[in-house]
Amino acid sequence: MGIVKERFKAKADQKAVEIKELLKEHGNKVIGEVQLSQIYQGMRGITGLVSETSLLDAQDGIRFRGYSIPDLQTQLPKAKDGAEPLPEGLFYLMLIGELPTSEDVNHMTNVWQRRSHVPTHVFAAIDSLPLYAHPMTMFVTGVMALQTEGQFVKEYANGINKKDYWDPIYDDCMDLIARLPRIAAYVYRRKYKFSEHIQPNGLLDWAGNLAHMLGYSDPGFMELMRLYMTIHADHEGGNVSAHTTHLVGSALSDPYLSYAAGMNGLAGPLHGLANQEVIKWIFELREDLKTELPTKQQIEEYVKRTLSEGKVVPGYGHAVLRKTDPRFTAQMEFGKKHMPDDPIVQTVWNIYETVPPILQSLGKIKNPWPNVDAHSGALLVHYGMKEYEYYTVLFAVSRALGVLASLCWDRALAFPLERPKSVTTDLVKLWSEGKDNIWGE
Repeated sequence: MGIVKERFKAKADQKAVEIKELLKEHGNKVIGEVQLSQIYQGMRGITGLVSETSLLDAQDGIRFRGYSIPDLQTQLPKAKDGAEPLPEGLFYLMLIGELPTSEDVNHMTNVWQRRSHVPTHVFAAIDSLPLYAHPMTMFVTGVMALQTEGQFVKEYANGINKKDYWDPIYDDCMDLIARLPRIAAYVYRRKYKFSEHIQPNGLLDWAGNLAHMLGYSDPGFMELMRLYMTIHADHEGGNVSAHTTHLVGSALSDPYLSYAAGMNGLAGPLHGLANQEVIKWIFELREDLKTELPTKQQIEEYVKRTLSEGKVVPGYGHAVLRKTDPRFTAQMEFGKKHMPDDPIVQTVWNIYETVPPILQSLGKIKNPWPNVDAHSGALLVHYGMKEYEYYTVLFAVSRALGVLASLCWDRALAFPLERPKSVTTDLVKLWSEGKDNIWGE
């Protein structure tokens, strides 16, 4: 058993004892109250999941095991001559619950390098799709094809004891994370670079190698990938991609099937596809105004016209956050450091100063502030990645870190099949008239 695997098992055993004692003493206590509106409106705000890896606060933003994004930027190990945190370190933190040392991160990098081989049939599956297929379709197809290499499905067929489910699940998660950059880069080079593929560089870190295989050797782009992969990794358990991965995993579907399901959710325009919509909207704004750097007044008029047409300003608003997303701030600081004079980056900043007051004036929007998607595309365009349809694939590679760390915990703690109760509207009507008690009180 590997070093990190042993540490994870020790932590999981300890946490399982804590949960058992909590349930023994407090299992019958009621946490919160469910309103009828919550049942009809996406279960918004209902506490019904446990996610050990991160917690989202409406005011402070995401915290990974208690550490904010600024904390991660200063305390996680970095690449040689680099200034951004290595994603390997964040995965270790989410999995083990402790800040890693540089040695821990180097170990994680080496482990993923050893596990990174992708079988040729995976590439063949991707190649079977037409070039006009969306990059996320190609990416998820590759993940599904990779499921043939899964350990859990083989161990389960051989009758593995359920207390040991976590073991092959852990190995599947590590294998999958290790191989995702290769699949993601293959999709990019196939769709946009005439299938001129680039072999991995075993001397680079996980995110740096992704940048290399995509075809971007600029040290700044490698730094961007390290930051991007870190800040997009997790957003507690209730978002679509995280919840879907957990839900499908609760049926004992292996990490390949569970992660693929979660990424199909990420591909939706109300979730991860939003980063694509933001940069598309900015391109349309600049084209409509016939300028690379529109003034704040021009932006204001364009935004008001957009809203009057019943459309939204992509990248603004969040289901939970009530302040500017710290992930937006981290990217804005990156832009100020690496590309302060870039017109499209400056446009993002001008939009940031223009849009919130307009949305606030409407009086109907709880959060008029930018989220993570409002900035990421502009940074990618600066380095030459203008193919905005592909951006969600990068999001998916990063999100693997959080959802698969959580999946390891789900199986280590033997979380059961998720099966919430549902009711019909007719039954709700009877309840509202006092003729039935759907809550069983």
